[in-house]
Amino acid sequence: MADHKPSKLNPETHLILDQPLLRLPFELLRKNFKVAQRSVELHSSAVKTSFRELANSSLDANSSPDEVLKNVDSMLARMRGLKRKLTECQEEEARLQQQSASRIKHLAELYGMQSYEDVKYEQWSRTRLDRLLVDYMLRNGYKESASVLSKERGIEELVDVETFLKMSKIRESLRCGRVNEALSWCSENKKDLRKMESNFEFMLRFQQYIELVRTQDPAKLIEAITHAKKFLIPYKETYPKEVSQACGLLAFPPGTRAEIYTQLYSPQRWTTLANKFMETHNLLLSLPSAPLLHIALSAGLSALKTPSCHSSHLSSSISPTSHSSITTSICPICSTEVNDLARNVPWAHHTSSHVESDLVLLPNRRVYGTGRLEEYSRKAGLAPGRVKDLRTGDVFDVEELKKVYIS
Repeated sequence: MADHKPSKLNPETHLILDQPLLRLPFELLRKNFKVAQRSVELHSSAVKTSFRELANSSLDANSSPDEVLKNVDSMLARMRGLKRKLTECQEEEARLQQQSASRIKHLAELYGMQSYEDVKYEQWSRTRLDRLLVDYMLRNGYKESASVLSKERGIEELVDVETFLKMSKIRESLRCGRVNEALSWCSENKKDLRKMESNFEFMLRFQQYIELVRTQDPAKLIEAITHAKKFLIPYKETYPKEVSQACGLLAFPPGTRAEIYTQLYSPQRWTTLANKFMETHNLLLSLPSAPLLHIALSAGLSALKTPSCHSSHLSSSISPTSHSSITTSICPICSTEVNDLARNVPWAHHTSSHVESDLVLLPNRRVYGTGRLEEYSRKAGLAPGRVKDLRTGDVFDVEELKKVYIS
């Protein structure tokens, strides 16, 4: 009876890659709850204060009815504003809960499949591939393509287009030399960033200071000093190097030959800030730093990669024209398309060996099983006592072969 263990589907292995699918809605729900909580605390405190003022003015004989009505109207306006804010939070919570339910249902389908040969698994895998492609496009700025693909495949609730669109707007604003959007984002997530001990907001304030000094306008220089006292000097114990450089920057105008300050004036810092924002954003929402497509590819390549796939002998023995197609059909890692991509992934770790037991070494340093060589030579029509290399096609006498023992 055939052994079907290799084809048995284990849902747990898929969930390792798909953890962000459920984690992101949870993080957004937590953030939405905190927004609602802060709004209630802020408005309730203001309303209590207004009530006390209203009570005092009502008891005061000198207060006019118009003043009392004005205070009542102010309280009503504040409560209406709170109601609108809570309604928005409620709608956002309903959307995220629906999104989570759809994603749980998508992952639960795996538990109804027994093997990789199941037709349902093929359809599920196509959906996952579409998810990975949308994630890759969103991370690399292909917003329109990602939106179109998610709508065509009907996977809007399985991807995070809206979250990455917001991230993309802030990233692009930083690349264009604007920090206001990023500072607003920092203000919204101040507590979480403080818990993470992130220096992103400090870097934004430092860049604001650099841009003020860059103008070399006397009024702007005074504003830069005020800015530094308010936003940079308080962090002199935490970031002593950066604060020291900020103080020295006043003495070095743009175009200076001092390397340290040349780097501070470099436009490349805006790209660095944009990359830092992406890193901080992903860490805040528990998202992997690399696209999920890269992670999946790396896992697949690592499962196949062996030291021989990147050996110098293999590279020199394959010419660009003759045997590349043969090699590609035998080992995907050795193919010209995938070889460089797999160069930095770890080697495969196999707990059981699938090497043939009757190995022999050919004069060209290649190793094959004796039975496979004899079968291939017989099909090729060679004379008895001759064998043919499966890859290069070289022919050798049996006497030239050497027995190989695995130690």
